Amino acid sequence: MKFLVKFFGYLFGIGAAVGLVIAAGVWIYLERLNEGLPDYTALKNYEPPVMTRVHAADGSLMAEYARQRRMFLPIQAMPDMLKQAYLSAEDKNFYKHIGVDPEGIARAVVRYAQNIGTGRRPEGASTITQQVAKNFLLTNEVSFERKIKEAILALRIEQAYTKDEILELYLNEIYLGIGSYGVAAASLLYFDKSVHELSLEEMAYLAALPKAPNNYHPFRQRERAIARRNWVIDRMVENGYVEFEVGEEAKAKPLTVTPRETGSQLFAAEYFTEEVRREVASIYGENRLYEGGLSVRSTLDPKLQVLARKALQDGLISFDRKRGSWGGPVDKIAINGDWGVELGQIEALADIPEWRLAVVLGGAGAAADVGLQPSKLVNGKLSDERVTGKLFLETMKWARVSGREPRAVEDVLAPGDVVYVQESPVAPGSYELRQVPKVSGALVAMDPYTGRVLAMVGGFSFAQSEFNRATQAYRQPGSSFKPFLYAAALDNGYTPSSVVMDAPLEISQGPGLGTWRPQNYGGKFYGPSTLRTGIELSRNVMTVRLAQDMGMPLVAEYSKRFGIYDNMLPVLSMSLGAGETTVMRMTAAYATIANGGRKIRPTLIDRIQDRYGRTIFKHDSRICDGCTQDDWAGQEEPTLIDDREQILDPMTAYQITSMMEGVVQRGTATSVRAVGRPVAGKTGTTNDEKDAWFMGYTPDLAVGVFVGYDTPKPMGRGATGGQVAAPIFTEFVKAALDAKPPVEFRVPKGLQLIPINRRTGLRAAAGTPGTILEAFKPGMAPPDSYSVIGFQDDMGVPRTVSPEAGQAVLSGTGGLY
Repeated sequence: MKFLVKFFGYLFGIGAAVGLVIAAGVWIYLERLNEGLPDYTALKNYEPPVMTRVHAADGSLMAEYARQRRMFLPIQAMPDMLKQAYLSAEDKNFYKHIGVDPEGIARAVVRYAQNIGTGRRPEGASTITQQVAKNFLLTNEVSFERKIKEAILALRIEQAYTKDEILELYLNEIYLGIGSYGVAAASLLYFDKSVHELSLEEMAYLAALPKAPNNYHPFRQRERAIARRNWVIDRMVENGYVEFEVGEEAKAKPLTVTPRETGSQLFAAEYFTEEVRREVASIYGENRLYEGGLSVRSTLDPKLQVLARKALQDGLISFDRKRGSWGGPVDKIAINGDWGVELGQIEALADIPEWRLAVVLGGAGAAADVGLQPSKLVNGKLSDERVTGKLFLETMKWARVSGREPRAVEDVLAPGDVVYVQESPVAPGSYELRQVPKVSGALVAMDPYTGRVLAMVGGFSFAQSEFNRATQAYRQPGSSFKPFLYAAALDNGYTPSSVVMDAPLEISQGPGLGTWRPQNYGGKFYGPSTLRTGIELSRNVMTVRLAQDMGMPLVAEYSKRFGIYDNMLPVLSMSLGAGETTVMRMTAAYATIANGGRKIRPTLIDRIQDRYGRTIFKHDSRICDGCTQDDWAGQEEPTLIDDREQILDPMTAYQITSMMEGVVQRGTATSVRAVGRPVAGKTGTTNDEKDAWFMGYTPDLAVGVFVGYDTPKPMGRGATGGQVAAPIFTEFVKAALDAKPPVEFRVPKGLQLIPINRRTGLRAAAGTPGTILEAFKPGMAPPDSYSVIGFQDDMGVPRTVSPEAGQAVLSGTGGLY
């Protein structure tokens, strides 16, 4: 008996010693692992990469930018059923265990023993807390050591954080396929819904994805995805979260996924959206743009944007049809067999949905048969449907070949040609031929009082060319620069009735550069003319004489003041708009005149908020005096203090506005009268008609339009600002202000309106033929006789001309020059 006692005592001692050694070894091993464990307290400062969202002024979503498409959603904002779906699928004992689940571990050990030698991946027993530890603090390495680290961190995380905090981290971090991270982003990307709009079967499908999203892809692995979704619903029923009948009803429903489009989300706003993206990236950097969760509220008015895009496209198409010719097919394919497959592989212009690609199947004489590009299904595959239609010769007469109008469809098209077509508005089922114009252009619409850009179109199609001609193209503004030269004159002693000689002028340009002889459009000279006439009829020679009389350094200063040029060369040719600037800059400069001379800073962004809702950028920098009061106690209303720089006398601004109203009423842009309300504006055309501009404004809207080839070249005789750009302006402004009553331009206090003869600039009796009301500043009035700038005596003093002599000059043969 003693022997047995000693023997068992001996065994116990050995066992205890071995146990201590093993325990010490485990302790040493765990200590070694512990030394290399990451700091789990860093989860308190967790800031996951979150997508930046850009919205229009009315709140419409314009675009989302992210490397990981994630929207952080607080746990309190998540529906209970969604949380229950994930608990049922991933960790039903989450709210009961201490970070690791013994039941799950035992099950995993049994499965591991069963799978030895099969080559299968070991089954995990990770709780949600362990998955948080792995996703945030560890790697995806498959090893026992990593699992032990995971368990240790899970135990510590459970001690430091509440269950809701852990679940919040998990539901915002997990990858759920198709580029989505977290349940909020996945809900949008799979179903185009917020999490609160999801049905039971949709929540269950999202809960089925964490293990292996690609294995349950809604299109490629559809049956497997439905089976996994239904398994999750069964677990929810088993755990008491869902009634049996409700679960069965959800399982019977199909898996309906409607993937959300990425990129620009707002129709016709691609150029605007991309410009906002570039601006945000330039301010905060690419990382913060794509990971910072910024909320950007832009200035875009979606309705005006659609109208602006349509007006510019209509104008470019009209020009292309009048002056261009058929540029040939987009591509050519074989039409024997199923032409739809090959046609479906050609990329169409995604931002012009009204146009469709089509292949010519045959036809001759007056009509051709075409097959339309098959539409893409929601799963990305081509539809099996093949739609055909007809193209009639009558609608393609514009498609000249070698300068000749086609007499038959085969003069333009051949079988296999891939072309753009648009369904006829008058004959459904038939189509009209379309082509992308070679000429391009831009349009900018701006609030003249704030500088907020309401609409911007940078070209015919963003899908065809991402180059933004409104902000990136530097072109010569031509005569649309003249109002700023005349503003400088009016600000410095001249009046609208000042007279300048319009006669041949020769200017020496220095050694080796020859003599410059500026010409008017049309080559004629018109004798003494008022400044108003010089603006209204866009007289080049008298503009150069005026600039010569003032001095170009003054003109250069005004051009910089208005933001047109940064540093303009003070040479006379620049007075005719020979420098290069952008449509955005010119529109902002005209807006400054429209608002009475206050300098504005054009912007596409109203404000930017960070991921926590704090405003970190705001365009409106005006000070609001009294806006911080919590309640009203009889005090005065808050007032906005406008501290923006006054760069032009308000009276000068009105004088220029009045003169540019004359451009529309009787000058180079009479077509703009069709707007049907007060409009001030100026045409611009450069040498050889390479650039055509129309810049204009109403009392509450400033608009700039440019048309020209990307590589400057002549557009053809008569392709002036008044003929090409002004109709685009007219179409847009007429539609944009259709619902608003006409408003007159505001006349500053103290300005005198005096009747004068429009041609001579001399005082006249009200009501006599040729009389207009001209604006004069206090202390200034129309003269009884006038001196002609550029018409001097032998001593260089401007000659004074009597009214009678002036009348003779203007009505006679022009013998003075």
